[in-house]
Amino acid sequence: MVRGLTEALVAPLSDADATIQSMPDASPAKWHLAHTTWFFETFVLRDHLPGYRLFDDAWPFLFNSYYEAEGPRHARPQRGMLSRPALDEVLAYRAHVDAHVELLLHRADLAELIALGLNHEQQHQELLLTDLKHALSLNPLAPAYAYPRAPESGTASAVPMDWHRHEGGLHRIGHGGGEAGFAFDNEGPAHEVLLEPFALARRLVTNREWAEFVADGGYRNPALWLSDGWAWINAEGLTAPLYWREDMAFTLSGLQPILPDAPVAHVSFYEADAFATWAGHRLPTEFEWEVAAAGHDPSVGVQLDAGAGAFGIHPQGSPGLFGDCWQWTRSAYLPYPRFRPAAGAVGEYNGKFMSGQCVLKGASCATPRGHSRATYRNFFPPDKRWQFTGVRLAKDL
Repeated sequence: MVRGLTEALVAPLSDADATIQSMPDASPAKWHLAHTTWFFETFVLRDHLPGYRLFDDAWPFLFNSYYEAEGPRHARPQRGMLSRPALDEVLAYRAHVDAHVELLLHRADLAELIALGLNHEQQHQELLLTDLKHALSLNPLAPAYAYPRAPESGTASAVPMDWHRHEGGLHRIGHGGGEAGFAFDNEGPAHEVLLEPFALARRLVTNREWAEFVADGGYRNPALWLSDGWAWINAEGLTAPLYWREDMAFTLSGLQPILPDAPVAHVSFYEADAFATWAGHRLPTEFEWEVAAAGHDPSVGVQLDAGAGAFGIHPQGSPGLFGDCWQWTRSAYLPYPRFRPAAGAVGEYNGKFMSGQCVLKGASCATPRGHSRATYRNFFPPDKRWQFTGVRLAKDL
């Protein structure tokens, strides 16, 4: 169950672990627990269960994220200051809300809204893990995420670079809605695009290949970089992916040797684009990626499963297009033709972020298995890299 998995992910954490916030982009684990519960309390219980009273009248201010229609809220960069309510109180809040939502599960008119809430929570499960990883990485002890440390060798194996070839042409893109199952609003409406012939790499770029890019001066050669990216890496003093520490990398299993043939992770769009230029190729468009993914099972590959150990939440190498790392595309995150946000506060979920961000496709080792699909549009600003983001190359034919 979705709600149970969130609590299982937090079970190994102390109250202090669940409270810390390492940067404005991240949120405490305790906040993720409460915010996903606030979503159900606000949009399902408050609006649809007659006589329902809020668990605590002050908590909507604490746990609203960015919904302007729901009024003022606690500042995002200060979520780590919420030492109270305690973790146990937040867990009690979840139990209270779950018990009341169960009273409405028979309502067919609420099925779509409840499905949205569950898929929203799956997104926060991934964020919870990646935010926690960033916080733990700043601890000088490099602690593991309450699981045994990983073995020194992983399951990844070297696979020669090969290519999926596609003849291009006219293709239908996006989610069809209706009987096609759940999708977020930004995945539609379905529409047609014309593609030139292209090829997509059969595997992700590896740590070994990225080390060659570093050794060849990739981070010192302005000819490889977009102007904004070159300014960014110099301002930040970057010379390698996030979490690399010479021949080691910080993982949710603590500090581990870098596995040469595992997919590289925690790179920005700017880094991905520079690597592609260095390799003589390019990044795919989101439309090319979606067309290439036709016929691929989105539930396979290294993704998050209940009971996964910390090393399971680590890129290891998958044969298909899904799993291990989200893959940067060269596509800007923009609305599809005829896109209209939903009415009310839930319409703020995706549409208002369609500016200054890039689309990522696939799924990562921290994505709950079954959450993603070919039409799924993840999105982040081009300089962000604390998520499990990697690179799949493309080329023109």
